[in-house]
Order: sequence, then C-alpha cells, then structure tokens
Amino acid sequence: MCLWCGNSLIAESLTSGFPRSAPNRRRFMAYAVSAGAAMTAGGPAKAAGGAEVIFRNGTVIPMTGQSRNFEALAISDGKILAAGSLLEVSALAGSATRIVDLEGRTLLPGFIDPHHHTTLSALFSDLFIDIGYAKYPRRADVFAPLREAAAKTPPGQWIRAGGFDNLLQGGDLSMKDLDAVSTEHPIFVLYVNGHESAANGQAFQLAKITEDVGEIAGGGHFGRGPDGKLNGLIYETAVLSFLKIAIPPLTPELIARAMATYAGKAAAAGNTTLHEPGTVKPEWAPLLAKLSNNLGVRLSASLSSDSIDAGKGFASLGPGARARRFPDSRFSLYGVKFWADGSDQAESAAQTLPYLHSDKKGKTNYPVSQMTELCRAAKDAGWPILIHCQGDAAVDGALDAIEAVYGAKPATGLNVLQHATMARQDQLERVKRLGVEISFLPDLLYLYGAAYRDQIFGPERADFMEPMAAALNAGIKFSLHTDAPVSPAGPLRLLQIAVTRRCAIDHSLIGPGQAIGIDEALKAITIHAARHIGLEDTIGTLEPGKEADLTILESDPYKTDPEKLMSIKVSETWVAGEKKYG
Repeated sequence: MCLWCGNSLIAESLTSGFPRSAPNRRRFMAYAVSAGAAMTAGGPAKAAGGAEVIFRNGTVIPMTGQSRNFEALAISDGKILAAGSLLEVSALAGSATRIVDLEGRTLLPGFIDPHHHTTLSALFSDLFIDIGYAKYPRRADVFAPLREAAAKTPPGQWIRAGGFDNLLQGGDLSMKDLDAVSTEHPIFVLYVNGHESAANGQAFQLAKITEDVGEIAGGGHFGRGPDGKLNGLIYETAVLSFLKIAIPPLTPELIARAMATYAGKAAAAGNTTLHEPGTVKPEWAPLLAKLSNNLGVRLSASLSSDSIDAGKGFASLGPGARARRFPDSRFSLYGVKFWADGSDQAESAAQTLPYLHSDKKGKTNYPVSQMTELCRAAKDAGWPILIHCQGDAAVDGALDAIEAVYGAKPATGLNVLQHATMARQDQLERVKRLGVEISFLPDLLYLYGAAYRDQIFGPERADFMEPMAAALNAGIKFSLHTDAPVSPAGPLRLLQIAVTRRCAIDHSLIGPGQAIGIDEALKAITIHAARHIGLEDTIGTLEPGKEADLTILESDPYKTDPEKLMSIKVSETWVAGEKKYG
C-alpha cells in the first residue's frame, strides 16, 4: 500500500546513520562472534535435564491443524520442548523448572506480522508530527499542531508531519494551506498511504522543483491547480525528492533507541515477529541482527529489487527458499520485493476498469517486460519474489512475470503477492495454479471500506475487495498484515476485521460474504504468516523443536464475540523463551 514498501531511496534518506559497508564473509564472522557473546551473556538459565519453564492451568492452542488443545506447554533453551496433557508435561519438570500459572488464560504461537515496516515505523514515530485521523479526525484540526511546531522551530528549519489521510480527514492539503501555516519554514506532510504528500512553497524551493517540472522516473509527478500551476501535491516517487532533504542525518544510537521503543509497543500489541518488506538495505543487516538480540520482537526482512546485486553476499547464509538466518541472532532475510503499482485510495493503483465517477484506471509502475526482468534478477540470485499489487491490472502483470520466470511452485521458494486488494476470481484460480500465496491488508476494509464502496469502486467491486473467503475456497493459504506505519500494529485488530469485515467509519459490512472464520484468521497471523517469511520450520505453531515464541491472551479468541476480538487484552509475549512483555 505504501510508497516505502519497496523503495530504497526513501529508506536511504531516513537511515543515513546506518553503516554503509557491503556484506562480506569477514564482516559476517566478526558479527557472529560479537552477537554470540551477547547472546551467551544474556540468555536464560538452564534447567538441567528438564524444562526451564512449564505453562499450565490454561488453554494451549498449538495451531497445528489438529482439533484438540493442550493443557500445558514446556520450553527449554529457547525452544518448545513439549505440548500435551498436564500429566505428560509435568513429567519434564526439574528442580530448577519455573512454573507459570496461566490462570485460565489462552496461550498461542507468537503472532507474526509479515508486512510491517519496522525500521521506518520506528523512525517516523520519532521524526514526524502525527497529524493522522486517530488524533485529528477533521482536516481543519491538523493545522493547529503544525502552527504550534512552527512557533517553536527556528526559521528555516523543517517541519515534518505524517499520517494525514485525505480520504478520512476531508480532502487534500495544498501549498496555499501550508503557506498559511508558515512561509518561514519548509513544511512537508507525508500522507498515510505513502504515495502522496504535500508541501509549502519554501519546501518546493529547497527541493528545486519549478513550474516546468515534468514526470519523474517511476511514476512520480506533481499536482496542479485549475490554473496549471503547482498546487503543493506530490505523488509516487516524487515524494522522495522532499524526503531526501527533509530528513536529518541519524545516528546508530538514535536508531537503536527508536527501534527498542517501537518493538516494545509491537510486543505489547501481541506481536513476536515483524517482517519488513523491501525497506532494508543489505549493509544494515549486521546492525539489525545485533539489535534483534535485545528487542521485544524477532526481526525479518526482504531486500528491495534494486539491492539484489548488493545482497548476493548473503548466499553464504543458505538457500533463499527458506529464510536466510543470521547466526546467533533473531534476524533473517527472505525474498526480494518490488511494487507493481500505487494506491487504490490515491487512484494510482492499476485497474482493468475505471475508478468510480472517473475514466482513470491508474497504471503500473513498470511494463510487464520490466516486471519480468526484476523477477529474473531475483530468481538468478536465489530469492523468491514479493510483489506489491493493489489493482487487478497490477495483479495480472505480477502473475505474468512470475509465470514467465518462476513457473509453478518453484524451488526458489514461495512467491507472495502483497495486498492483492482488488484481485478477481479468475486471478485467484491462477494464483493457486502457480503455487503463489497472498498477504492481505484488512485495515483497508476497516478504515476505507465505505470510501471504496461509495467513492472509489462502487458496491459490487468493493464487496470483493480483500477476497479472503474466495481465496480460501480456491485453496489459497494467505496471511494478514498491517503494513505499518500505514495502519497501527495490532494482530487482534486484523482478526476482528477478517471475521467481521465491518467498516469503522459508518459501521457497515463490506462484502460480508468474504468474511472468514476465527480459525483461518488465526492461521493467517501464525503459521501462514511464518511461511510467507520463510520461517515455517521455526515459528508459527507450538511444536517441539520450534522457537518458544508465545502470545498469551486474557481471553480465548475462539470463545470471544467477533466484534470484540480487538478488545482482548494481551497478557504476555515471549520470544525465544524470554518474556518480552507482560
């Protein structure tokens, strides 16, 4: 959904404090030694000959596909030792075993968000003023915090704001609006969809964007008013021209603090693993791996398509069909990502039919021939492909490229369509035939369902957006994600949206026939999400030998009113046998 989903330039502008050295074997070895020392020093104490921790007196749901739940779970050395009856698991207790009384709570595999821009979310929360819908529901309300910032900021320094939602907050911002806030400061506002932004006149001057500017490579362009002059709106890759000058240089210390704070919030929401698709550069990987040892969540990432050559050094970590794991860390890499089109909300996503009340269909960012080249480069480097595609025309192009290069069910690993918001029934059948899977973004229903129905697509097309039930009926396994910072971190929120399809804006149901059951929704944030980041053999279910990543809830989601799933309290989260929250 967002521009930062796969663009290394925005990542570059936000993360100038990261080390810039390319990966090689020597650096991997140096990293492994230091990371191993850190893990040895900070790891949990061992319980000789038995379990370190036993959880009992609650419901243990393994998500392994079997119908029965368990009474107890044992973990040791950061791994799951056993799950079964209280009698079976209690036999593994030793003199040093710690007993955790669940007191009727529900224990599940740790929840996984397979499309979550962790690094960028952490940095945006630190660097940008939040003027999003949750804080300022009306467009008129967003100017007060901007004026307050201008009053406190020396002239000439940037005022950066983010999260603005033109659909929910009442229309676009303009150069005139932002000039009214201040002409002494450059002002830049990044929209929540990441495909649009707005800036004032001084910001345009600093970005050296003049009235004669044309389209920028990758679909970047600028809005113009009825008089033909620039109106302050900025689209697609043109956003990067402003981000590169608006973002200050960062230090590794600042990044580490921002990551720690953000990861703690993600853990409190019930997450134990976050996958960052396309916004991690190869040279950051060793630092992220070191950070991962002490964060509240496990980290995973995919490279962007323009980092394929630079990322070839990671081949020494193993085949790309599974996650390439950094030794002695909680960080891994899986796949290469590119984005085939833009945003449905911005009407830049590529459709085969026009948008409602319009003759526009949007367009893909690349012709199919170039998508095919990107897929081929990824495959030649040993990676599977992850493709952002919102509109059905973009899904067509993505599947054409995948079929031409990878064929069906390739040995290079699982290929995943990201979002596939407007995928058609015939495309789902093709997805199944090729062995591709889909990661859906439920918050589009929750926040924008009414807008998709009434403003963007009309009722019939909106009813089939995020076609989860149709995918399930076609035999497609899918995951659910937040695309944070586009929508808030929160796996329980994803569950509620998937099983109810209720829009928060007008409380209507959007395509109720595409609602799914709680069991499938839970699979989509556990085992299916694990498979989509190459970690199915490591996390996602409660099975002996897998990582002891756990989420403990105060209530059983199977026994909770579907309309109240996001209100379930997260009690604890554990990563690799260590309690991270609760």
